[in-house]
Amino acid sequence: MIYKDMAKHYGFQVSPLIKYFLSLTHMPVCIMGFLGLMVLLAMPSPLSLSPGCTLQSQKEVGFKQDGDILIGGIIPVHINWLKPDKQITGQPDPCDTLDTMAYSWVQAMVFSINEINRDQTLLPNISLGFQIYDTCYLITRVLRGTAWMLTGQEKPILNYRCNSQTSLVAIIGECSSTFSISMARILGLYMYTQISYFSTSPVLSDKFQFPSFFRMLPSDDIQAQGLAQMVVRFGWEWVGLLSSPTDYGTLGSQILKVELLKLGVCIAFHETFPTVSKAKDLKLILKVVKGSSVKIILVFSSVSYLIPVVEELSRTNITGKVWITSDSWTSSSNLLKREYTDIMSGTLGFTVHEVEMPGFKDFLLKLHPSTSPHDIFIKPLWKEIFKCQWPDPENNLTNLTNMDVSTMIMCTGAEKLKEFNGKIPREFDMSTSYNVYNAVYSVAHGLHNMQSCVPGEGPFINHTCADIRNFKPWQLLHYMKKVRFVNKIGEEIYFDSKGDSPAVYDIVNWQPLSDGSIQAVKVGSFDARAPKGQELSINISAIQWNTQHAEVPRSVCSESCGPGYRKAAQQGQPLCCFDCIPCPEGEISNVVDSTICWQCASDQWPNERRSECVPKRIEYLSYQEVMGIILAVVAISFFIITAAILCVFIKYRDTPIAKANNRELSFLLLGALTLSFLCSLLFIGDPQQITCLLRQPAFGTIFVLCVACVLAKTIMVVIAFNATKPNSNLRGWVGPRVPIVTVSACTFIQVLICVTWLLICPPFPEKNMKLKTGIIIWQCNECSDVAFWCMLGYMGLLACVSFLVAFLARKLPDSFNEAKWITFSMLVFLSVWLSFIPGYLSTQGKNTVAVEVFGIISSSAGILICIFLPKCYIILLRPDMNTREQLLGKGTGNIKRRK
Repeated sequence: MIYKDMAKHYGFQVSPLIKYFLSLTHMPVCIMGFLGLMVLLAMPSPLSLSPGCTLQSQKEVGFKQDGDILIGGIIPVHINWLKPDKQITGQPDPCDTLDTMAYSWVQAMVFSINEINRDQTLLPNISLGFQIYDTCYLITRVLRGTAWMLTGQEKPILNYRCNSQTSLVAIIGECSSTFSISMARILGLYMYTQISYFSTSPVLSDKFQFPSFFRMLPSDDIQAQGLAQMVVRFGWEWVGLLSSPTDYGTLGSQILKVELLKLGVCIAFHETFPTVSKAKDLKLILKVVKGSSVKIILVFSSVSYLIPVVEELSRTNITGKVWITSDSWTSSSNLLKREYTDIMSGTLGFTVHEVEMPGFKDFLLKLHPSTSPHDIFIKPLWKEIFKCQWPDPENNLTNLTNMDVSTMIMCTGAEKLKEFNGKIPREFDMSTSYNVYNAVYSVAHGLHNMQSCVPGEGPFINHTCADIRNFKPWQLLHYMKKVRFVNKIGEEIYFDSKGDSPAVYDIVNWQPLSDGSIQAVKVGSFDARAPKGQELSINISAIQWNTQHAEVPRSVCSESCGPGYRKAAQQGQPLCCFDCIPCPEGEISNVVDSTICWQCASDQWPNERRSECVPKRIEYLSYQEVMGIILAVVAISFFIITAAILCVFIKYRDTPIAKANNRELSFLLLGALTLSFLCSLLFIGDPQQITCLLRQPAFGTIFVLCVACVLAKTIMVVIAFNATKPNSNLRGWVGPRVPIVTVSACTFIQVLICVTWLLICPPFPEKNMKLKTGIIIWQCNECSDVAFWCMLGYMGLLACVSFLVAFLARKLPDSFNEAKWITFSMLVFLSVWLSFIPGYLSTQGKNTVAVEVFGIISSSAGILICIFLPKCYIILLRPDMNTREQLLGKGTGNIKRRK
């Protein structure tokens, strides 16, 4: 379509062979190359001369300077989208307003060519000239200018060049990736060297599609990596993305999106600027920007698409956003205006690496219409900078229609750029000008290498060299691929295999000035040649943010989850949007923004914050805690009391009351009670192997001994009272034989049960980690519950028998009938152990042990108090009652009769 439009516009016919070849541009590269070679062989040489042609005037076409070798420049000097309100009715002039940035690019080309010509060390006896064509940011003018430079005629005919002694060797341009692609497709057919000073589309790195394309900037994929690294460096996780609909914006934003996602950055929205600035489309973008919680917005777009959006943002006063920019508009003077200060100050972004070129500053400041009469752009420059109009005698009325007569100021010629106090006007772009400067020098070094070729050692057929005054475009292309030099600033310039130059960017921050305007201040750099991880260098303290605080602004969808929590993604939202959920019981997370919680080791448990695992608290009934101390003190106290009672009984063993009911059984019972109180101490303290083996069997055996003694004493009470009856058969049972047999038999059965238990499945100490959450229960595992309950059951059976016998003998006549107190003691004993069973089964850990210790102490104390306390009372406090008469009930009657 491009070629059809050109043919229609310029009035020439495209051959069927060319049409056929152009229709196959979508085919594989190898086929295209073969067909292209055939087409080029069939066509006349691109440097063939067409006699009798006429050149178009430079005023109509472009800015020219003659030389032995010409370097073309395709530069959008004018711009047609900055002042839409200036357009008049009818067809407006697309080249209405001069872009001062682009004008500095033009002068960089002029400056570098003149510098090379003056030096003569690089290209001796060769003068360089230039042809600069103004495209006004229009694709049709880009193609028209390219065709003009290839053919050198007003109505260009492809494959023919107008008769001239000068030859075009290369073209510097364009700034737009879209336009450069169109140019490269044409120039690549003829193998003309093309060096872009601002095109960064990754597509242009494809040497199969664009074999003769070079550029002074790296591909956008490098810039995208740098922008993504900068976002991560500042800790931003939640960003928005805006892009232009051009190749630059579309491809660049897609690469940037991929790089951001790789680094874990979430994109809240990705909006594309409208091709035509419609109010409806702009409001939609503004609504998205205003409604989003993001503080950081990345923009991958050329400045022409961004200006309408910035104007709308300024009208609606949307502030508090930090703009991160690509290199296309970071240094644009069109946005460094007072009216955009509130919106755009604090902007941070990449820009083309800027270096001050020696002599270029003075060269710019000396520019004047009187000294540059052939510069067709200098008078429009005066109009933009000094806001004055040059008189045009030829067409004065036309000029007046484009300006308000009441506000128009006529230029006097006395205006000078030096009036800026020796500073270059900020409207000039020094960074891109530096790229143009290096592009011209790259061509010159390619020509120098060609000129330095030694005959017979050349790189072409038969080792021939190319003639510097008559060579083919592809011959220069051979040398351009190998260009490598150090410029006057000291930086090394070269092209890699893709035609890209080294990736070096400056990072600038837009900071407000005292007069309300904005300036771009360098705060860092990105050098892809640096070691991995060291490419990005930023002075954070030098950055001024467009926020109320000096700290780096935060931009997150959800606040970070601290230790003890894990992230849970929100349904339908990006990964950066999440809820913080506490780790479940028994699990921890010890890092920020953990996605999982993990279990602690079996002997550990999370702390209160669930941020780390700590050793589980070991629980057992110890002597250091209140409960253990109380039980130990009570047990020892009763042990002392029992021992004291035993001493009393031993001392008064010959008294009637001590002899009553078999004093040997009383001594044995008191000794057993002493051991039972001491036995309870085996349950207090940390469980050991020996204590676990002894405590339950000892407790069971001693208690059966106590109950057996009580049972024997009860039986002896019954036998003693019944033996006094006439003709009683029980007289033969009175004596020590019955108690000994009773106690021995009852105790032996319990000992047999305990020994069997210890032999089959002995108890052992264990750390139970499952019984209580977060606590290790250090306990004695009884190993066999059956054996334990058999032991308790047998003890309870004896207690029931003893209680029953004592209950039946409670009313036997005597002044001191021990059966009554045995009944009370067994009642207490059974009550304690019947309540022990549900208490034992319903408690855990040390409480279970405490219940058992309490049962041992309370039941033993019940026997001690009920059986021996009344006797001690009589022995110690009422010795008058400790007589045989009183014991047999005779003393009471005598006392009554005396009264």
